Amino acid sequence: MALIDVNDTSIHYLDEGPKDGPAIVFSTSMFFDVEMFENQAQAFADRFRVVRYDHRGQGKSASSPREKLDMDTLAEDAAALIDALGIKKCCFVGNSMGGFIGLRLAARRPDVITSAMILGSSADAEVSVEAMDAVVEVILNDGMEPVIEDVLYFMLGDTTLNDPSRSAIKQRVVKMLQSRTPNYADSVWNIAHRKPITDELGDINVPVWVVAGDEDHTYPPDHSERIVNGITGAKYFLMENTGHVHAMERPDAVTELLGQHLEEVGL
Repeated sequence: MALIDVNDTSIHYLDEGPKDGPAIVFSTSMFFDVEMFENQAQAFADRFRVVRYDHRGQGKSASSPREKLDMDTLAEDAAALIDALGIKKCCFVGNSMGGFIGLRLAARRPDVITSAMILGSSADAEVSVEAMDAVVEVILNDGMEPVIEDVLYFMLGDTTLNDPSRSAIKQRVVKMLQSRTPNYADSVWNIAHRKPITDELGDINVPVWVVAGDEDHTYPPDHSERIVNGITGAKYFLMENTGHVHAMERPDAVTELLGQHLEEVGL
């Protein structure tokens, strides 16, 4: 297990592909870990340096107190990881929470990223604070089991929830959620109470592609549209039959779109 000490924490990561190749860094959604982007890693690691990592407080990375799990700190973690691995520039791919981080890096640290692909995310303050706070309390007191069905609804689109051909994806996410411990509530709290980054979107000068899922129950397409409207030159894509975790629900579509993005930005 690879761990690296950065920004006063210990981050678990996977570093695959040629170390001198152009780099892609993958940043996951809440509750998920490095396995979220395994299909994309397999597709690109033959010619790209592919880095996947777990956020502090999640996966195999070190735990942290609630006050150290805010989105600004997580963005600093990501930048510090990129620096520590000697990556000069990368394409940063972030889903949901990873998208919060990607937007912050694009606005504040264009020295470490060449471009960004933002999947199922938002630049706004959270609109469901009370509901998320209620989930936080349940997880803290009773663990994940009582809220798994609710979390599934917010993570997966209607097609993935109901189509038998995607039952393996659904069961994989259920198994992952069942393994999560009560301390994950602190990360959920920080999503609920995150600061918006809408006023920084105009500072972004790196290429940004923003991908919405047409069945995303957490951040419907209008969230992605507002991101694109705030960034000069950003591109918007709507992925059909897709909920909140694009890379798992539509792995081939995400891989294809990412390949187009990498070609366009010259990586």
